[in-house]
This record gives sequence, C-alpha cells and structure tokens, in this order.
Amino acid sequence: MPDAQKIIEIKNVKVQIGKTRIFDNLSIEIENGCNTAILGPNGAGKTTFLRLLTKELSPIYDENSYIRIWGKERWNVWDLRSHIGIISHNLQQFIYESAPGKDVILTGYYGSSDIWEHQRFTNEQIERAESVMEFLGIIDLREREFAQMSTGQQRKFLLGRALINQPDVLVLDEPTSGLDIKACFQYIEIIRNLMKEGKTIILVTHHIHEIPPEIKRVILLKKGEIIADGNKENILNDKVIGGLYEVPVKLVHAGGFYQTLPVGD
Repeated sequence: MPDAQKIIEIKNVKVQIGKTRIFDNLSIEIENGCNTAILGPNGAGKTTFLRLLTKELSPIYDENSYIRIWGKERWNVWDLRSHIGIISHNLQQFIYESAPGKDVILTGYYGSSDIWEHQRFTNEQIERAESVMEFLGIIDLREREFAQMSTGQQRKFLLGRALINQPDVLVLDEPTSGLDIKACFQYIEIIRNLMKEGKTIILVTHHIHEIPPEIKRVILLKKGEIIADGNKENILNDKVIGGLYEVPVKLVHAGGFYQTLPVGD
C-alpha cells in the first residue's frame, strides 16, 4: 500500500463537457479506511466524478487544481490497479458477451475485455481467480458466458475482476441497481464482508438503501456541488435528504440501514 493516507484528493477541479459546466471548483478528500458514500440524484455529477478517477475525462487546466490518488497525480495504470479498483456500469458493457466467467475474472490482470492469445497467466494467478470465485460464490458459473448470466451474477464477476488485483480500495458505482431483492442483499453482504476484512469502500449511488452500516461518512452531491459532508447519522435525515432530491421524504432506520418513504398528504 502506498505511504499516503489520503486515497483521493480533488482540489478546485473544473470540468466542462461541451457547453455544460459539470464541476466548478470541486474539492473532495477521502482518507484510507474512511468508508464513504457519495450520494446524489441523477445529474449530480456522480458519473463525471468516476470518469475523472478512471482518467476518461480531464479537468480544465488550472495551476491551483489537481487530482491525486494515493498522493500522486500521475500513475502507471498497471500499478494503480493493485491499489484502487473501480467498478462502473460502463464496465458491464465493456466485457465481451461470449467471455466465460473465469476469463472475466482473469481479464482484470490486463484490463482487457476478453482473454487474447498473447496473454499468459501463471498457476498462481489462475489459483487466485479460483479463490476469488469461491469467495463470491460464483465458482459454479466459471464456464458460463457473460451474456448468459443474470445481472446480479455479472456484477459479482465484475467485482471479482477488480478483486483479482487485491486492491486496497474499491469504488462501486450503484452496485445493486437493477438487481432483485435477493441479489441486492447478497451483494451488499459481500461489500460488508470486504469492509470487515479491511477494504476501504467508496460507494457512488443515488440509492440510500445501498448504504451499509459500515459506511460512516456520506457526501451529498447536487448539480456538481457538495451540499453536505459528514457523519452518516447527521446527514441522513428527512430534511437534508428531502432537500437533496427536492421532494418530501420520511427516512426509516433499521439495523443500520436507511430507506426512504414518501410523505403522504
């Protein structure tokens, strides 16, 4: 693990796509060990935030702004993969539909969409892939084509693809979106176990029910601005969340989880 204690440092970052200014002086710091949820409605800038981390987007140049990951502004992508794993919805479209499950896991070593002839894997790497599939409960799907899997199964394989490099941190993009109740609960339980084992989780979502008890910090993002940042118990309440989504809500809290209900007449 790098010496720096701050995983992400974003300072005074400006991002414009076409004629639309997404961020204007965005600043976020997340320290190692600080399990964090970045919560916001559609259009808040969550996807742009992820694209900044993956280097798909570059901010407007400003000598007073920077994006640092583990204290460094420049990374070799191969080295970075072993420190931070980013699992986004774009990744689900990136994987070849015909790739069998075991190959989806192994593509994590090369960051590829499938296994190609020039790619070689050691016995240790193959055993690591088997171990990851066992941990995620998907070993029986190792030969199934990606396109033939359920959405929940695909999400587990994408998680395994990131875990193959044993990253210190995982950034998850709305991981339970589109999953049924059983698959949602299973995935959240995996995330909880990873945090209990020492992984730092950064959850980017607009689903409050995705936020597990182990996440203590919540950052609220709205229209490209941080409108609240702090301890989960202070942030997740009727007034603040109602203001975030611009609709009256009632928050229900049980077992460390939160859910929103509409406010009746």
